[in-house]
Amino acid sequence: MYLSKEKKAEIFAKHGKSATDTGSSEGQIALFTYRINHLSKHLKNNRKDYNTERSLVMLVGKRKSLLDYLIKTDVLRYRAIIKELGIRK
Repeated sequence: MYLSKEKKAEIFAKHGKSATDTGSSEGQIALFTYRINHLSKHLKNNRKDYNTERSLVMLVGKRKSLLDYLIKTDVLRYRAIIKELGIRK
């Protein structure tokens, strides 16, 4: 499996409030970004994998929803996570 428990805990520890805080918007956005990057690499090699393509589109939508929520509630946190993950230009 490409995402082990240790890697997940590392992502949440780095971007969330703690390693066990899986509900924070920043942690979820970071996890979705990691998964999106992984699926994008997979689709470059397997361009006819339509189930993965659908999963990728759904993940991008979830991440966008979380980013929209974050920009409405706290713009500073939004700007920090965008800059840290390098999502926007």
